[in-house]
Amino acid sequence: GSQEGLRVKNPSSESLNAAMSLDGSTEELRELREQPIDPQAEQEIIDSIEEVYFSNDSFDMVQHELEKLPPELNLQELEEYRDKLKRQQAAVSKKVADLILEKQPAYVKELERVTALQTNLQLAAVICTNARRQLSVAKEGFTEASLGLLANQRRRQLLTGLLKSLRTIKTLQRTDVRLSEMLEEEDYPGAIQLCLECQKAASTFKHYSCISELNSKLQDTLEQIEEQLDVALSKTCKHFDVSHYTKVQLAYTLLGKTQTAMDQLHMHFTQAIHNTVFQVVLGYVELCAGNADTKFQKMQYKDLCTHITLDSYIPCLTDLCKALWEVMLSYYRTMQWHEEHDDTAAESDESVVDHSYVQKKLEHGLTRIWQDVQLKVKAYILGTDMSNFKYDDFIVVLDVISRLMQVGEEFCGSKSEVLQESIKRQSVNYFKNYHRARLEELRMFLENETWELCPVKSNFNISQLHEFKFMGQCRSPSVSPSRQVVSSTSPPQEELSLFQQYLQEGNPFEMHIEHKEEETEDVLASNGYESDELEKSVYQDYDSDSDVPEELKQDYVDEQTGDAPLKSVSRETIRSKKKSDYNLSKTNAPILTNTTLNVIRLVGKYMQMMNILKPIAFDVIHCVSQLFDYYLYAVYTFFGRNDMYESSGLGLISSRLRTTLNRIQESLIDMNAGIHGPAEDRKEKVPSPHLSQMVVLTNSGTLYGLAQRVVATESLVFLAEQFESLQSHLDTMMPAAKKPFLQQFYSQTVSTASELRKPIYWIVAAKAIDYEQMLLMMAGVKWDIREIMSQHNVYVDVLLKEFEQFNKRLGDVSRHVRIPLPVSNVLWEHCIRLANRTLVEGYANVKKCSNEGRALMQLDFQQFLMKLEKLTDLRPIPDKEFVETYIKAYYLTENDMEQFIKNHREYSMKQLANLVNVCLGSHINKKARQKLLAAIDDIDRPKR
Repeated sequence: GSQEGLRVKNPSSESLNAAMSLDGSTEELRELREQPIDPQAEQEIIDSIEEVYFSNDSFDMVQHELEKLPPELNLQELEEYRDKLKRQQAAVSKKVADLILEKQPAYVKELERVTALQTNLQLAAVICTNARRQLSVAKEGFTEASLGLLANQRRRQLLTGLLKSLRTIKTLQRTDVRLSEMLEEEDYPGAIQLCLECQKAASTFKHYSCISELNSKLQDTLEQIEEQLDVALSKTCKHFDVSHYTKVQLAYTLLGKTQTAMDQLHMHFTQAIHNTVFQVVLGYVELCAGNADTKFQKMQYKDLCTHITLDSYIPCLTDLCKALWEVMLSYYRTMQWHEEHDDTAAESDESVVDHSYVQKKLEHGLTRIWQDVQLKVKAYILGTDMSNFKYDDFIVVLDVISRLMQVGEEFCGSKSEVLQESIKRQSVNYFKNYHRARLEELRMFLENETWELCPVKSNFNISQLHEFKFMGQCRSPSVSPSRQVVSSTSPPQEELSLFQQYLQEGNPFEMHIEHKEEETEDVLASNGYESDELEKSVYQDYDSDSDVPEELKQDYVDEQTGDAPLKSVSRETIRSKKKSDYNLSKTNAPILTNTTLNVIRLVGKYMQMMNILKPIAFDVIHCVSQLFDYYLYAVYTFFGRNDMYESSGLGLISSRLRTTLNRIQESLIDMNAGIHGPAEDRKEKVPSPHLSQMVVLTNSGTLYGLAQRVVATESLVFLAEQFESLQSHLDTMMPAAKKPFLQQFYSQTVSTASELRKPIYWIVAAKAIDYEQMLLMMAGVKWDIREIMSQHNVYVDVLLKEFEQFNKRLGDVSRHVRIPLPVSNVLWEHCIRLANRTLVEGYANVKKCSNEGRALMQLDFQQFLMKLEKLTDLRPIPDKEFVETYIKAYYLTENDMEQFIKNHREYSMKQLANLVNVCLGSHINKKARQKLLAAIDDIDRPKR
């Protein structure tokens, strides 16, 4: 039953004791326990114990049992119940005792193990005590000392680190002093490098409060450096310095702001252009205003330009261009720098991007900067009315601007439309005024001209005139003359661009003055006029008439120095020239007058202007043609106008010449000069000139002013030759569309100059010989003689005497003025023609004539020809057949006469009628005569 005993929940000792206390005698209990009992029954008793007794230790069984009592106690029941409990207790006790007995050996065994364990524990305590004692010895002797050392070492390391940090902090605190020193030395890359390093360091120590402040201070410093860098960058716009720029660029690279730098640089350039031009113009305006007025500083640049005075206009323009040149040169050198450095730079991806950005930006900037320059200069050009400038000043302006355009072309390949347009506007305006004044001046010259020879060297050539110097240089019109002088003296070589020439020093706008002086010397050396008057008259007043107005004389004062050029020619040179060249110049020097020379000079000036001003070339050429037209018209009206030609039937004025004269009269001559018509129409026209009263054309002793006529006509021919020589040059300047105008001018006008010789010299020829007297003498001769005469008539001798007289006078005139062969030929031809026509007229006046009379006529004419051939070299004698044919027509028959009348239209009606009446009259009937006269009438009708 031990298994079952284990199953039973053991009632606590208290429960048992309590149960036992229900009966004070334990003896009873023991009896009960000791009674042998059947294990089965025992188990049943145990099972019958109430569950409650097994519940827990705090169970109060007495209380429990008392509460179970019924209200009415029954002793017997109670006793029975008490016995039951006792039995139960006895069963439990017995069961417990049994269990104890059963477990006894295990208990003993366990007790032995406990004792052994106790012994072991005591031994362990001893060991621990010993170990502790030894450990404390070790701790004192070894660990504490070593670990102390290690701890100290660690502290030392920490402190060293701290010291380092403190030193760094101290250095960081001091960097701003070093930074400002570096900035003063303009070592921007160094400063930035230092600043960036400090920032790096500062971020390491940002846990110190003093450093966090420093960090923001460094940020400020960096911004300050950037500002200074920007200022440094702006300095490169006016004076590019390689080392300075290299520093600045390096600094921006360190900042990683290459692209920003480029954008800034372009802003600075724009600003530099604006500030530069403003300061230059302001300087001049204030200088000329003279008062300390500050109103100018507040003006807009455009308005400021209108305050420039005429005197300061050119110096200011030159300074303006010089200053702008500096800016553009700086830009050019900036580009150069980038080209060189971009090739050598390290090619990381980022830098490649930067470089291409910089390159694009720079290339784009070229045209922008040039545009800015053009607009500034345009405002300056248009700010002043130049129409009253002196010619030379205006040419200087053009020269400066054309050089500026050349700079533009080299700078960015621009055609400078803005500049061209503005200079064209000013030029057209200037040129109209200038040309108007020159035409008026030309009229005055012509009206004061006494048509005396202007003595020049025999080898005189217009290229010697200083106005034509520019042609000798054969430069392209876009290049200014001053520049060309340099290249024409040096051997031909690859021409450097202006930027290459003036890369390091100098300025393309400083060239003018030096070179012009050399030119002037040259002109004087080649342009001495030789004459007896030479010492008085080289350039100024080289006209004997004192009534040439002062300002016209001044035209010949040297333009550069303002002196009469004579001062630079020594008297000795003049004297030696007089001896050597004067006689020579008599024989073949060109025939020209002061006015011719003046016109030639003007043409030179006009061409110079055209050279620089391609756009107005046509206007200028048109004006050049007007100068020639006016001169030609003047010569014609002074010396060639005569109503007698028309009747002479000699066709002295060709239809081409007549057309030209009519055209000039319509387009250029103001026929109503006295009458005040609408001013606009007359603005382009000039009054017709009047011949100077000092020129006398009525004196037979001077052959009716032959000398003046020769000088006038031949100077016109000379002028025409000069024009011919300039044709190809003018043609190259002419816009293609206008070339026909030039060709027409040459073919219709210039080439007609020599045709004026006929009408002008005819007047002399018509008056030089007394043809009327000859007709009278011929009328007194009897022609109906019956015998052959061997002696010619007196009228022939008289006529020849007249010719001799004419020849002598011609000789006299040629001592004053060289008479060129074409002129003497024309004169002789006119005289002989007139004489021959007079002879025919005389013969046609004869009422009666015999065959012998006809023979006498022939004799007279032969005598005249024989003597005449000794006087003149002209061969064949003009109109010889005219006379001979008329004399021989006397012998014609009736039929031949009819044919003769039809074929010879050159004879007048009267002359032909005389042939019919006098010659055939004797041996033809009246009817035949009527028929021939009718034929003459028919011929004449169409002529009328």
